[in-house]
Amino acid sequence: MSGKTGYAQIATFFRQQIADGTLAPGERMPTQKQVMEQFGASIATVNRAFQMLKEEGLTTARPGSFTVVTDRPLVASTGAARLRRISRTGRPYGPKETSIKHTANLRSCADPDVASALGVDLHDEIVLRTRVFTKGGIPTIAAYSCIHPRALGPVPELLSTERMPRFWQELYTERTGRVITKSPEMQGARFASTNEMELLEVQAPPEAVVPVLILVNVFYDEDGPIEFWQDVYRPGLWRSDEE
Repeated sequence: MSGKTGYAQIATFFRQQIADGTLAPGERMPTQKQVMEQFGASIATVNRAFQMLKEEGLTTARPGSFTVVTDRPLVASTGAARLRRISRTGRPYGPKETSIKHTANLRSCADPDVASALGVDLHDEIVLRTRVFTKGGIPTIAAYSCIHPRALGPVPELLSTERMPRFWQELYTERTGRVITKSPEMQGARFASTNEMELLEVQAPPEAVVPVLILVNVFYDEDGPIEFWQDVYRPGLWRSDEE
């Protein structure tokens, strides 16, 4: 970047680098002099940007007059934020993140909400892909992708349990020329199922009811709905819409 830039823009730039993992926890931030030269900003502007990052808990001062990226509390990103990261960086995972317990099957759709969202009849077959995201080895999200079976023609890899090298929707668009769009992300809460408790490794008495946050994204191409994506968040997490 070059030219005159305000403190908020500088803070946003480094906030994004921290979220992407370009600047990792414990890593030194550039010096204020380097940032002044990079952005063509005054020392007062840069100092204010650094102060903003510190107040947000993203950075901390260390003896010797330098600043480092702090370790953050366990944060899980929203589905929309993960999609923005993939589009921006091509990275399927954030810092210290991976996914495990992948499954892929053709299943009868027994959930009326999913059937309605996908425009199929109850008990029609759909593609169900599941995985568990982890961060620092801790399960954070149980993710479910319910996909219309017409997507199998151009993307037969959807039935593979192997991690796909690219987001399946990118392959679909590349092979069909059809652009996929997304409705606004929706959120709600409900009680976790026994299976979700096991996937997220939540320890609770057998009779306990554990509330969980859920986020839903629905995707469309020119023929209608094509994917219903639901994330179930482990209790006690911070949720972030930034990646």
